[in-house]
Amino acid sequence: MLCVQDFSIWCRCGVRQFGAQSIEQGADFEPTSEWAALGSIPGTFVPACGTADPINDGLHLPYRMAFVPYGTSRMNAIVGADVTVLANRLGAGPRTMVDVSDTAINVDVLPSDWQDQVLRLAEERDAVILAHNYQLPEIQDIAHHTGDSLGLSRVAAEAEASTIVFCGVHFMAESAKILAYDKTVLIPDAAAGCSLAETINADQLRAWKAEHPGAVVVSYVNTTAEVKAETDICCTSSNAVDVVASIPSDQDILFCPDQFLGAHVQRLTGRENIHIWMGECHVHAGINGADLKDRVEAEPAAELFVHPECGCATSALYLVSAGVVPQERTKILSTGGMISAARETTAEKVLVATETGMLHQLQKVNPTTIFEPVNRAAVCKYMKMITPAKLLRSLRDGIDEVTVERDIADRARTSVERMISIGTPSPTAE
Repeated sequence: MLCVQDFSIWCRCGVRQFGAQSIEQGADFEPTSEWAALGSIPGTFVPACGTADPINDGLHLPYRMAFVPYGTSRMNAIVGADVTVLANRLGAGPRTMVDVSDTAINVDVLPSDWQDQVLRLAEERDAVILAHNYQLPEIQDIAHHTGDSLGLSRVAAEAEASTIVFCGVHFMAESAKILAYDKTVLIPDAAAGCSLAETINADQLRAWKAEHPGAVVVSYVNTTAEVKAETDICCTSSNAVDVVASIPSDQDILFCPDQFLGAHVQRLTGRENIHIWMGECHVHAGINGADLKDRVEAEPAAELFVHPECGCATSALYLVSAGVVPQERTKILSTGGMISAARETTAEKVLVATETGMLHQLQKVNPTTIFEPVNRAAVCKYMKMITPAKLLRSLRDGIDEVTVERDIADRARTSVERMISIGTPSPTAE
């Protein structure tokens, strides 16, 4: 047990403050009994890779978190913990957490040979490890396959292993279970949800369908199994345009739940008979046009990669039309598309508008180009909930198992299988 005693943490510009002591990011630090990193302080999230990025999502109770102790090397251990903060909502800014001064926390210390243990347990359990591009770098590097939602769905459907360990958010693991129903599907933290998936449920979709009888339902893969069961065909950001183009032009379409991806598809297809659900990913919606304009003006020679879920996608096209940034340097891309473009670019710098976990893969495929986020605060806390310690525990203990009711899975499978049959296979080697 670790007892949290009178600590504060606040992240600004890569500096962490532990009480009165400030530590530059990556500096050596001898931990004391008071060290901690608490992600539920508004404005702060500290993922297990040792980076610190601000978010603005308030206090969640209970909250699952990763602790990152610093020792005589930059990071000699990563530990996973479940944290319940018995406090009211806190205001932004440096705070002393006196409300939790006597709170005890269960801590699983990660062994130094955790990578070897993960690979050994995966072999013993006959498991394949899949990781989304937004996962922590340590998770991406240990996974057997890393990629976007479409690529990983294809891997799950064709996997020969008896167990799939999905390092992503819950709807992704559900999709794997739908496609490989007789296999065991594990997610290292079942609480890793998705704000976009929560913007529509099956009852809401049924009511919407009733308002538009005969319309074809196209659901972004970022939806629950129950919503997929009410869907005609799913899509991902990499094949959404192809999916909509496959539907007869005189057929009305209900597109859900992401409004920005829907607007992007409508813009590229020119179809006026698309009804778009007004949902959004809180991370991508937070990458706004003002942020984009400021970064582009500060880096006029940089290329621009923009995910279509972003609130700034329309702004990016406006900047092109206004001549602020050349069209050939502006690309609206899925995460898989970003990796392809990263391999090909010769630019000195690329500004990337998506969740910051994507930068790890981009830098791996092209170490000579500098990839920087349009908004450094674009961190999905749900994607970062899966830590090496939780992955190790998942393989060791067979948790958390993902289940989907068979009738829902059977109905959802058709829409997901239609999705993976459309579009060019992802080029990111998933």
